[in-house]
This record gives sequence, structure tokens and C-alpha cells, in this order.
Amino acid sequence: MFEYEIATARRADLIREADAYRLVREAKKARRGSSRFQESEGPVRSLRGSFTRAA
Repeated sequence: MFEYEIATARRADLIREADAYRLVREAKKARRGSSRFQESEGPVRSLRGSFTRAA
């Protein structure tokens, strides 16, 4: 009986942990989606990659 109670408690912990993980993942996804709409310009690139050195 004691093993059953431990298994039940562990299962409840795993379910809570999975829900928290899913919530964090959804929040990150929503934050990324909303930040794309706020940025009107593309990503910033370094000048080093855009220009080549003159010979």
C-alpha cells in the first residue's frame, strides 16, 4: 500500500512538472511571436560580413 501512495505522489509530481514545462514553452513561443511583430526591421548584421576588404 505504501508503494502505491509513493507512485501516486510521484505521478502527480510528474504531471505538475510537465504542466509547468508546457506553460514555460508556450510563454516563450508567444513572446517570440509578439516580438517579431514589434520589430519592423530585419536582424542587425555586423559590418564585417557586409563589406570586403579592398586589395
